[in-house]
Amino acid sequence: MHAYRSHTCGQLTAAQVGETVRLSGWIHRKRDHGGVLFVDLRDHYGVTQIVADSDSPALPVLEGLRVESVVTIDGVVKARSDATVNPNLSTGEIEVFAKGVTVQSAAQELPMPVFGDAEYPEEIRLRNRFLDLRREGLHANIMLRSHVIASLRRRMIDQGFTEFQTPILTASSPEGARDYLVASRVHPGKFYALPQAPQMFKQLLMVAGFDRYFQIAPCFRDEDARADRSPGEFYQLDFEMSYVTQDDVFAAIEPVLHGVFEEFADWQGKGRTVSPLPFKRIPYRESMLKYGNDKPDLRNPILISDVSKHFEGSGFGRFASIVEAGDVVRAIPAPGTAEKSRKFFDDMNAWAQGEGFAGLGYATRKGGEWGGPIAKNHGEDKMSALADELGLGPDDGIFFAAGKEAQAAKLAGLARTRVGEQLELIDKNRFEFCWIVDFPMFEYDEDAKKIDFSHNPFSMPQGELEALETKDPLDILAWQYDIVCNGIELSSGAIRNHRPEIMYKAFEIAGYTQEQVDSNFAGMINAFKFGAPPHGGSAPGVDRIVMLLADQPNIREVIVFPMNQKAEDLMMQAPSFVSEKQLKELHIRLAPGVAPTE
Repeated sequence: MHAYRSHTCGQLTAAQVGETVRLSGWIHRKRDHGGVLFVDLRDHYGVTQIVADSDSPALPVLEGLRVESVVTIDGVVKARSDATVNPNLSTGEIEVFAKGVTVQSAAQELPMPVFGDAEYPEEIRLRNRFLDLRREGLHANIMLRSHVIASLRRRMIDQGFTEFQTPILTASSPEGARDYLVASRVHPGKFYALPQAPQMFKQLLMVAGFDRYFQIAPCFRDEDARADRSPGEFYQLDFEMSYVTQDDVFAAIEPVLHGVFEEFADWQGKGRTVSPLPFKRIPYRESMLKYGNDKPDLRNPILISDVSKHFEGSGFGRFASIVEAGDVVRAIPAPGTAEKSRKFFDDMNAWAQGEGFAGLGYATRKGGEWGGPIAKNHGEDKMSALADELGLGPDDGIFFAAGKEAQAAKLAGLARTRVGEQLELIDKNRFEFCWIVDFPMFEYDEDAKKIDFSHNPFSMPQGELEALETKDPLDILAWQYDIVCNGIELSSGAIRNHRPEIMYKAFEIAGYTQEQVDSNFAGMINAFKFGAPPHGGSAPGVDRIVMLLADQPNIREVIVFPMNQKAEDLMMQAPSFVSEKQLKELHIRLAPGVAPTE
């Protein structure tokens, strides 16, 4: 027999009754029934119930061990009585009577329990992540992540993509987020940067003639944490394709994402549905109007409308003056709120103020009768005309966001989500995908008082060089796109600008000289001068995909060893000070006031 196990803890069934077996695992739970000890033995594969009574030499040993100790059990498989069968376990028809036990590793008192679903402070969980990972829910999340990555890789290969690995030590980029820098020992005063993404390398692979590239790529950005963004590092399904249009990119990646989400839609019996192919396409400006942002949650049926014209010369003076000043009024329907009290609407206004806005106007309606100061001053007939245009029913109320277009759109988008949640209109059992397309190439930077890139400086403008030379820059659209699922942006992408003359002109509009472009992006611009195919791609975030499939609100629940919100690894105590010797090798001296090395 094997030194540690003849079977795993999730393998035994009634077919093995009467057999002598050997199992190894952690003591998950102990239950003392007066002279009979029941032990749940756990390994990666499952749980098996171990029984030890006064006739078992294992009893005194097991009694003296703490939970999470690692043991090897030799015993005989016995059938459980009908009354004690556990249908929730794969091994629920049997138990193992312990004939002997070997202690492989005795556990000390635990800083946090593994058994049970009790919540514990994040600091304790991250400091003891090796224990946290033993807990059933998190363990399952990490296994889901592994299966999702395997599925993504298999589906990409089936789509004709080839996997390549790009460098981890590279050059710092003046664009994007802050880099993580790595000092060079052999080049004093110089630094490598960890890649924020393999963007330039994957484009250079297309220039080099590799037609369809992908990798599960690690990316590094020195940015703050959010619920859907891990500080420090993350992984993405990075891909690029040659000789493609935007339609070709969508046609290649949609079956991959759709297939993965369908494959795991029923994970842990959730039974969710996935939006059909092809995914809906929404122009950026339409998304900003109807949803108040460029990452809409299409599970929410509420649509925002611009109702500015309805308040021209209105009896409600505040909105009338806003419209007269050239600003906007956006309406957010509140369906079926006739039975809601005035407090519901006042609470929404207070919520908006808590978010930093001046407030959220509203009008109530019950049986076709309007209520609230906006409706009273605007007038019954005008309110009914507005409601008819929006397709509202006699018991549907309305919220209003008014002011500068950007601020009104932001408030309306947040209010749309809030109303959908409060009224329980969002179907949690659906995955709704969409593409946001036709992003503006440029925007006006109010702080710098200049035109700048709005999304991705390396994308191809729609209309190419002619558009750059003849159009108002703020009217130029780009071949840029985002893929969104349930209000979570999975990635940005673009058809790339592969022609140097177009790149120089685009950067010139944004205030860059040709010399600056040549200096900052030398590797790419030089390669493009020697024949570059039209190409494009994207990079859906693996962590976010798994977070959606695992139905977790925080991305740290699907990462094996995540950092905390301060970008600290509490378990490994990183970042940390290094020795004076290491600093000298790297030709680095700490600035005055910085804590000394250890």
